[in-house]
Amino acid sequence: MTMTETTIPVPLTGGTLDVRVGGRTGPALVFVHYWGGSADTWTGVIDHLPSEQATVRFDQRGWGTSRALPGPYHLDQLADDLARVVDACVPGPFVLVGHSMGGKVSQLVAARRPAGLAGLVLVAPGPPRPPATVTDAYQQNLSHAYDSSETVRYALDHVLAATSLPEAVRSTAVRDSLAAGAEARQEWPLRGIAQDITSAVRDIEVPVSVLGAENDVVEPPHVLRACLLPHIPHATLTTVPAAGHLLPVEAPAAVASALGEFLISLQH
Repeated sequence: MTMTETTIPVPLTGGTLDVRVGGRTGPALVFVHYWGGSADTWTGVIDHLPSEQATVRFDQRGWGTSRALPGPYHLDQLADDLARVVDACVPGPFVLVGHSMGGKVSQLVAARRPAGLAGLVLVAPGPPRPPATVTDAYQQNLSHAYDSSETVRYALDHVLAATSLPEAVRSTAVRDSLAAGAEARQEWPLRGIAQDITSAVRDIEVPVSVLGAENDVVEPPHVLRACLLPHIPHATLTTVPAAGHLLPVEAPAAVASALGEFLISLQH
């Protein structure tokens, strides 16, 4: 079901960020996209939610409609931005829903224990402890994944997605991956992905649900078990079958269903 949204301009350091807000029934789901994504990454998920469900989504600093916002673009700045979005757009309880890079940003905000935070859902998240596979060579190679439409399509077909994406979804992913300045685009692969935030995430107190993807080669379930669960020990991990790293666009119904179940669990 397509949800009606309104746009709220939120002043940030260096400019304004446009936030899309929909629904009225909380807790609000605050969506935080992956490296290369945008607010539109979550469209399929939101379309599978009840129309009255409160939602918040936006393009992170340096990406999409927020491309003109100046740096820095590091994780702490993105976390500050997310906290500001919540303060400006969410009057009641909320759940952070972060994908990949957005999952790591969401962990940092959850660790601050903001008022109103009811829970945290991490979708194929960047874990707080970088796995051993994140070497200098890996980071350098990853930093070129979005150099051109050809490299983006290669990444989508051979790394990011484990299923065949509809052409409209694929085109949106290509557009989003190219819609960032060089500094914002390279911050995650060259620095953020390797940042160890284990000392921070120990302070997360709210319920945490982690969604892994069976065929994810970026953040596979065994990496989440080794590099996330020991540091957020009360988190639970669920593996979505037959999907890859781009869970929100590969399996939007499954993600929406998991969100619905998580919201129900918060009532008990």
